[in-house]
Amino acid sequence: MMKYKAFIILGFLMALSRNGIAQPDYLYEIGVKDSVYSSTLGEQRVIWVELPETYTPGSQDRYPVIYVLDGGVHLQAVSTVLDYYWGGFLPEMLVVGISNRMHRTRDLTTSEVHTRHGSEYNQESGGAEKFILFIEKELIPYIEVNYPATDYRTLIGHSYAGLFTINMLMHHSNLFDNYLAIDPSLDWDTQKLLAESKEILRKENFQGKSLFMSLGGQLHMQKSDINLGNVMEDTSEYTLFARSNLEFSNAVKESEQNKLNYKWVFYENDLHGTLSLPSIMDGLIFLFNWYPIEQTDRFNSPDTPKDELVQIIRNREDKLKDHFGYFVPPFEEELLTMLGYMNLDWGKTEKSLAFFQLAVEYFPRSANVYDSLADYYVSQDDFANALSNVTLAFELSGDEYHKNRMEELKARQKE
Repeated sequence: MMKYKAFIILGFLMALSRNGIAQPDYLYEIGVKDSVYSSTLGEQRVIWVELPETYTPGSQDRYPVIYVLDGGVHLQAVSTVLDYYWGGFLPEMLVVGISNRMHRTRDLTTSEVHTRHGSEYNQESGGAEKFILFIEKELIPYIEVNYPATDYRTLIGHSYAGLFTINMLMHHSNLFDNYLAIDPSLDWDTQKLLAESKEILRKENFQGKSLFMSLGGQLHMQKSDINLGNVMEDTSEYTLFARSNLEFSNAVKESEQNKLNYKWVFYENDLHGTLSLPSIMDGLIFLFNWYPIEQTDRFNSPDTPKDELVQIIRNREDKLKDHFGYFVPPFEEELLTMLGYMNLDWGKTEKSLAFFQLAVEYFPRSANVYDSLADYYVSQDDFANALSNVTLAFELSGDEYHKNRMEELKARQKE
């Protein structure tokens, strides 16, 4: 197997998503189209499912899931952010885009209205609770049965879908762990959900839940001199959208006892229609700010003691399990084997062996980790242990390479 020279660990993490993956003929294509029949809604609902790039059909790997409302519009932005940030800043995730092209207002608004902005309003509205029932009882079970999904979930919504996302957190917080509300329409129905939220935020406990919320820069449709400093003084209909957003943010800050992990960002130079991409990028990084590997500099130094490095890995294992609620390997398989080869090149054999053994522990069904451990034993002229590990690799892979290597090692034992 190839040996790796010294490297910068963070650089490896950033490049991981683009290295070693076969490139298709098309330049960019995302989301396999699927659909779910909903007896709750009485219709077939289109979804798009984006599998992680490294997923292998038939494997036992399972992934956290991002559910994206208005999936036909925002799935590409989510996919792009994950493409650049997974490995170093974000975990690999399954992404489900939900179509809201039909009946959007009906499904995403939280109460029925007949007037809006002083005029008659004839669109069907107020069906959010029914749409939540579809997500809870039909969509989520379908995804978790048919795709490699775990029950660690993130919900993303923009505008009316942002209103829906806040409503989900306030009234059904058990369904998702993370919420990303982009320019949510909290002005809906004379701020009805906003008023409910203020009361809920004072009373409920949101320990373990995270919310990222954003506001676009156009605070008044007609006056450019309205800014964050004076928008709350304006009482016109034109600033109700922005004022509702700010009121919610202030309510969260005034109710810190609810333990909600919260961040609010104002994008001064973005409009309602351009806000999604920066919000998705910043929002996902915030929601998973506990995920990046810590103390990477210690792994890049040949002088760091083995026990210290192993403890960093074990601590990360505990941290990921605490957040996800289930076991997740703390390091990628490739990263552990790379650390093994790097320390072998440095002559740090004790640390090299530790990394190879951790790779076997965390990825016991990978032929590569046993083959890599065999490389270590060959470097130490321990052909018996090398043969034992290559034999395990062959049992997993059935690959001719491993079979031939077994014969080579048997021959070397007789020398």
